[in-house]
Amino acid sequence: MALITLDFLPGIDKQDTTKGAERRFIDSNNVRFRYGLPEKVGGWSSLLPDKIVGVVRAQHPFTDLDGNRYVALGTDKFLLLYFEGQLFDITPIKSSLTSSTMATTDESASVTITTSSAHGAKAGDIVQLDSVTLPSGTGLSASNFEDVKFQVITAPSTTTFTITSTAAATATVSTGGSITCKFYEPVGPREQTYGYGWGVGNWGGTIDSAAATTVNEALDASETTITLTSAASFPTAGTILVDSELITYTGKSTNDLTGCTRGALGTTAATHSNGATATNATDFGGWGVAVKADQVELEPGLWSLDNFGQVLVATVANGKTFTWNAGATTPTANRASTSTSSFSTSNNPTASRATLISPTTRHLIHFGTETTIGTASTQDDMFIRFADQEDINTFIPSAVNAAGTQRLQDGTKIVGAIKAKETILIWTDTALYTMKFVGAPFTFGFEQVGTNCGLIGKNAVVEIDGAAFWLSPNGFFMFDGTVKSLPCSVEDFVFDDFDTTKGQQVAAGINNLFTEVIWYYPSSSSSFNNKYVVFNYGEPMRGGVWYTGTESRTSWIDAIVYPKPYGTKYDSSSNGTFPVVVGQSGLGQTKFFEHEVGTDQVNEDGSTTTVSSFVKSYDIDLEQKQRNAQGRASGPKVAGEVFLAMRRFVPDFKTLIGNAKVSLGIKSYPQESDSTTALSPFTINSTTIKKDTRARGRFINVKIENDDSGESWRFGTLRLDVQPDGRR
Repeated sequence: MALITLDFLPGIDKQDTTKGAERRFIDSNNVRFRYGLPEKVGGWSSLLPDKIVGVVRAQHPFTDLDGNRYVALGTDKFLLLYFEGQLFDITPIKSSLTSSTMATTDESASVTITTSSAHGAKAGDIVQLDSVTLPSGTGLSASNFEDVKFQVITAPSTTTFTITSTAAATATVSTGGSITCKFYEPVGPREQTYGYGWGVGNWGGTIDSAAATTVNEALDASETTITLTSAASFPTAGTILVDSELITYTGKSTNDLTGCTRGALGTTAATHSNGATATNATDFGGWGVAVKADQVELEPGLWSLDNFGQVLVATVANGKTFTWNAGATTPTANRASTSTSSFSTSNNPTASRATLISPTTRHLIHFGTETTIGTASTQDDMFIRFADQEDINTFIPSAVNAAGTQRLQDGTKIVGAIKAKETILIWTDTALYTMKFVGAPFTFGFEQVGTNCGLIGKNAVVEIDGAAFWLSPNGFFMFDGTVKSLPCSVEDFVFDDFDTTKGQQVAAGINNLFTEVIWYYPSSSSSFNNKYVVFNYGEPMRGGVWYTGTESRTSWIDAIVYPKPYGTKYDSSSNGTFPVVVGQSGLGQTKFFEHEVGTDQVNEDGSTTTVSSFVKSYDIDLEQKQRNAQGRASGPKVAGEVFLAMRRFVPDFKTLIGNAKVSLGIKSYPQESDSTTALSPFTINSTTIKKDTRARGRFINVKIENDDSGESWRFGTLRLDVQPDGRR
């Protein structure tokens, strides 16, 4: 009898052939490689009893001067603060309108609010109601509205919007009361959508926040006064869509639209039956008509988060910049603002793709920003503007300050930027630039250091020890003074099932304890991140070690302020609980986890969910060289020449908590399907010495897994008791 040893190389290889990748692993989930051996990853535990409303796409850890620890969390709806086990809402307020009124409908929870001036809100925005006095006779209570956040359901006009109350009204009230409406700063959609021009929105155009009713009469093709069943949700002047005809009007009297122009915006005047649907198309953009910028939102809601000392600097992607001062009195009671005391950003650009603070010179830098400050229409996706040194609110260059500007050339837009050693790295969609402090008169010098290596998404890059690692539409890259393409043994597997049109949703992170760079990405079958790929730069194999899995995270931070990594997981099917939002629809929820804790997932209610894991090898020739007393291979080997019979195997685990399962797949030919050995899978524990079995074949593959709570393992190898069993 010969006792042969199955030796494995670390990492997953999906690029090579079955024969070429012999001794490698082909697939894994929730497994990492450490010191060349596969092991189950650590568990994770919920940090909060609440689930965050919306999807978290940015985390930023920092401390104040007193050593208090914070994590800023940027979602598609809110800016939140995690402080020692609690969440605080510090989202900026876009506008506050007083003297608003309310209208209700009998037996309906839908409430229409009319503002004293244009509200600027869209469906999905968040509004908080304060100083609420209800009109009489609604049957509702002011406590249902006072200091309560609502999701805007529709915005039929510039001065009206609807919300959903927690209770139905008992009467129809046309208008009345007095309400202060505080509109939250809008961030962006929860997912990235892709499309330009033809194909964006509806055929021939888009309609934003459209209210609908029916025509209350039969129409010929020339009528200029149109009666609707109810025109309450329609503006006093605007456009309606009836069937395929657009009709503009200049006035409204109760349910009559007056001053109508038929066949507007290139459509054809036509007859319409009584009861035909009439849709508010005031914000319609037709074929060949420019669509408003706020109607075509391609990128998801993103934040740039950084610190100016103990002051949090937060920028909404393509929006404004705000500050929040951790050194203020009772800081968690304050919101981020453009007018934070001593740290105003009122003179900052109002539209920037991203911002950061230079690490040594303390300049606030805006990327993809306005050429004319305060004029959003001048936003240039390749334009950079930096403030005076130590002054985050002075951006106009002069002879007595260090503010300035620069425009990059290679690419169509700046995608992201990070800090590195003595430089700032800036990626466009096609190239990499460095930005270094050079002093007066230019302040910063810019150099292009890479081409055809653009960044796929703002958060798809990390930096560690002076080296940057990122995901590009063209593959994986690193920069340590020069741009290098990273050979990746799972590259085709990743890109063949990667929805690259959602590149801005990619979340990269570092787990420094295990020398891992992680990218979470959306597969072709998912709207949100549901898979990951890891590059382990600390393993000694040439090109590093790669592995993959199916766990989802939308953001990640390494152990910096807190002792463990933090990750966020999004669920689009359920509503969040913080902040409390009444009438929320389609916002989803995010769970906030501390990683590398225990062996399982500990949920917010204290329950436990098993973290299942596995790793599977390629096929290995059973016939191997025998080994001498010193363990060296000796004798000839003719791979796959003869069948071998196996009657037992000896498992080797470095660590084993609870049980692990070992499955052996046996084949006679490489293209055959696996035939399992008798009694497979075999349950292995810390006392297992050997497992008896019977199997016959030329090739074997091994799968190590666990599927129960409290289990963890680190696999070494297997030794098989085999003997020749003929050539047929």
